[in-house]
Amino acid sequence: MRRLEEHPFGAFRRRLRYGDCMAFDAYDDYEQSERVQKWLRQNGLSIVVGVVIGLIAIFAYQQWRNHRAGHELAAAALYQQLQSVIDTGNTTASDLFIQQLMNDYAETPYAMFAVSDRARRQVEAKQFDKALESLSWAEQHAPSPELKALVELRIAHVQLAKGDAQNALAALDRMPADSYAIDGEELRGDALVKLGRRDDARKAYEAAVKAMGPHAQAGNEVQLKIDDLAVAGKQGA
Repeated sequence: MRRLEEHPFGAFRRRLRYGDCMAFDAYDDYEQSERVQKWLRQNGLSIVVGVVIGLIAIFAYQQWRNHRAGHELAAAALYQQLQSVIDTGNTTASDLFIQQLMNDYAETPYAMFAVSDRARRQVEAKQFDKALESLSWAEQHAPSPELKALVELRIAHVQLAKGDAQNALAALDRMPADSYAIDGEELRGDALVKLGRRDDARKAYEAAVKAMGPHAQAGNEVQLKIDDLAVAGKQGA
C-alpha cells in the first residue's frame, strides 16, 4: 500500500485538512472582531463617559492640591508677618493677625501656632484662664495627632501653673502614651506631688528618666526630684 504522501489524493487531503484549520482560524478571528465591535457599540458611550469622569477627577484633584498649597503658603506668609509684629510688642496688631489666621486658615498649622503664641503671652501676663481658652481652640484645630499632643502638654503646664493639678493630669491623659514622654511624665510627677501622691509621682519621674534612654545625664533635674521624694519619705517615716 502506498504511503499517504505518495497517494495521488495525499496532497489534496493535506490541503483540505490544514485548509479547514486555517478557515476555522479565520472564522474565529472574524467572530472575535464582530464581538468586539458589537461590545464597543453597546458600551462605547459608557467608556467615553468613564474616561471623561476620570479626567475631570484628575483635574479637580490637581486643582485642589494647587489650591491647598497656595492656601498653606498664604497662611505661612501671614504667620511670618505676625512674628515680625510680635517682636515689636504691638499686641493689638498681633491679635488682628491671629484672628485672621483663625478665621481664614483654621485648618492650617499656622493658625494653631499663632493661637499658641497668644497663649504664651497670656501666661506671661498671668492670664491663665484666657491662655486655656486659646489652647482649647488650638487643641480642637490641631491638624495632626503630634501637634494636638503638644498643645495638650502646654495645657497641662498652664493648669499646673494655675494650681489645678487634677486638670493638668486630665490634659496629660488625653495625650498618646508615646508622645513627649520625658516632658509629659515629668509634668505628671509634678502634678502628682501637688496632689500628695508621692509614690505615683516617683513612678512618673522614673518613667521620664527611662524615656531619656541610656544617655541620660547623671544628676539630671528629674533624678533630683526622685531624690527629693526619697529624702522626704525618710523624713516623714
